[in-house]
Amino acid sequence: MRLLFDQNLSPSLVRLLSDIYPNCSHVQDLDMDESSDTEVWNYAAEHGYTIVSKDADFHQRSLLLGAPPGVIWIRQGNCSVADTADLLRERFITVERFHMREEKTFLALS
Repeated sequence: MRLLFDQNLSPSLVRLLSDIYPNCSHVQDLDMDESSDTEVWNYAAEHGYTIVSKDADFHQRSLLLGAPPGVIWIRQGNCSVADTADLLRERFITVERFHMREEKTFLALS
């Protein structure tokens, strides 16, 4: 399972979740921290990533364009990096099932 964390999430999530999501990347790791949503979307689609974001723009894009890539929309308000990591740990099976579905578009987690 390959997750790509968007700019609005902390790059430290890659390290914090590496034991359970070992194939994660952050846009910063890929020198894409200044890239447009379209560039991130296309990269994720071409490289088999599911985008993880707090940004509603990716959710809307998934509704318009469908998959790939799938989008996991983190719907927590102001929260710590640890809270986001805990959410992704607690919902691992849901995330894994979503990632494996060919018809996936988006998954909201809160």
